[in-house]
Amino acid sequence: MITKLAESEGATLGLEVSGKIDLIEEKKWIGIVETLIQEHDRINILVVRGGKLGYEFKAAYEDLKWTFKHLKHIHKIAIVSESNVLAALVAMDSPFAQTVGISEKHFKTSNLQDAWQWVNA
Repeated sequence: MITKLAESEGATLGLEVSGKIDLIEEKKWIGIVETLIQEHDRINILVVRGGKLGYEFKAAYEDLKWTFKHLKHIHKIAIVSESNVLAALVAMDSPFAQTVGISEKHFKTSNLQDAWQWVNA
């Protein structure tokens, strides 16, 4: 399930992602994000990862395809979770993201407000 966070505004979209993500839900959110890109060109995304997460293969593939096609429209990505593995993946990916103009940072859930401040700065 993907839920829009109430703090979302302007060019910044906050999402809570948990449970199983299927292709229908993925395509719905791709449409929402594309509308945001049309309005602002470059956007910021804050993702709160809650609980267990599972992606249907087709949904994960669609997400990956869409992401590579739209890299130039992403300014900042804040990932909020308790996962040390996810924190390490973000740390490893961040230098590569910088090469295409994306700032990426991981925050613990106790630092959610810091994540909002960072992604909106």
